[in-house]
Amino acid sequence: MRRLRLFGRFADKKREFVGEVRGNEVLELNGSSMMSVIEEAADPTGKSYDLDILTVRAPVDRPSKIICIGLNYRSHIKEMKWETPIKPIIFSKPPSAIIGPRDMIVIPKASSRVDFEGESAIVIGRRAHRVSDGSKYIFGYTCFNDVTARDLQKTDVDWTRAKGFDTFAPVGPFISTKPPTRVSTRLNGKTVQSSLLSDRVFGDAALVEYISGIMTLEPGDMIATGTPSGIAPLNAGDIIEVELDTVGTLTNHVIQSP
Repeated sequence: MRRLRLFGRFADKKREFVGEVRGNEVLELNGSSMMSVIEEAADPTGKSYDLDILTVRAPVDRPSKIICIGLNYRSHIKEMKWETPIKPIIFSKPPSAIIGPRDMIVIPKASSRVDFEGESAIVIGRRAHRVSDGSKYIFGYTCFNDVTARDLQKTDVDWTRAKGFDTFAPVGPFISTKPPTRVSTRLNGKTVQSSLLSDRVFGDAALVEYISGIMTLEPGDMIATGTPSGIAPLNAGDIIEVELDTVGTLTNHVIQSP
């Protein structure tokens, strides 16, 4: 079993840096980005900071791609009244949709219903091309919110518009090296999603293996592994939280586009 380590991107008033979280302390690392940590090229600088005084950024801000999985929880499949997929259903989100903890999810004027989808996401650790042991290519795990314009998803043949608006990919707060076992989502403090990851049809390793047979996965790429039952609309003024037991809680506020 892998030892739990937590990594993140942080900012103070002067600069941004990467670091390792230990309790309420952040140990600064000398890498220029999270890629340095993933590639094991970042060492401690000897400086440490109180987590409470730092701004936490999205741990990976511009991966080469974000691949998402549809209908991967048995509870969600039942909720949507679909049949269980024989192979993973994949789609993508643009990296430009990424926001970090405490950033605002913006409901676009083009949509009358925007839903949350709390998920566990894989962060790829090394280049994966047609691999047979997907677990060896995973660096860590992070919280992900697959924000979706549900009304547009139902009318468009392709899901790109419904999934790809700016701010529709909240990520964070940290990357954990230990696999999570449960995902939970809270809307304005009320638990609306809660599931063991064992309810998924396709696990982490299987997803890496399947997707790497279609496209090469690069270090830092993310795979959002699906959402359990309980999806519902977001409204301006809402606070949405996605929690993984080994990662922490990703919190975002919701506003309406001006």
